[in-house]
Amino acid sequence: MNSQFDNLQPEKKERIINAALKEFAQNGYEKASTNQIIKEAGIAKGSLFNYFNNKKELYLFLLDYVTKVIEEIYSKVDWDETDFLERVRQAGFIKFEVYKKYPQAFDFMKRAAHESAAEVRAEIEALTQNLIATGLEKSYQNIDFSKFRTDLDLEKVTKIINWTMLGFAEEQRDKITSFQEVTEDVLVEWEMISNTLKRCFYKEEYCGDD
Repeated sequence: MNSQFDNLQPEKKERIINAALKEFAQNGYEKASTNQIIKEAGIAKGSLFNYFNNKKELYLFLLDYVTKVIEEIYSKVDWDETDFLERVRQAGFIKFEVYKKYPQAFDFMKRAAHESAAEVRAEIEALTQNLIATGLEKSYQNIDFSKFRTDLDLEKVTKIINWTMLGFAEEQRDKITSFQEVTEDVLVEWEMISNTLKRCFYKEEYCGDD
């Protein structure tokens, strides 16, 4: 990407980004049409390549863009909250709001998770692994582990919680065709699962009346 794109008006940049996210999400890397992106964004024919040298460069830019969207979630989490499951619950509400704000970005990531094009597969895998590792690492920072039952293996418990969180996210993602369809029902369902995890793994005095 050259500085011409960075210097565009925000509204025009947003149109191009959303058009590209939509096209790659719907058709995958190899079948995505740059002409369709140009048409959807309402820009002059060929101008896209004034900003990006080729389709791969555009795709990698979108991966970086999505990373920044996810960082917006992290920036809103209260990292001073020491109750692990409360922090996860809070993060769930923040994710819901960000999903609704940037549905095209998460539709793109959903398709990218199944992308087989060799030209971009390595970059997608590296990004996915980094996002998961970063998310899990942040989740456990500054946590009060004294709330967990002492008769359980804490390492195994955290693995079970990690598997539950990742599995739930994947299940919800596979239920929808677009993140525009996400409703508050997902928050209600996660709240129930979180309460179950709390009753399983927390000391009785921290389980509340749920």
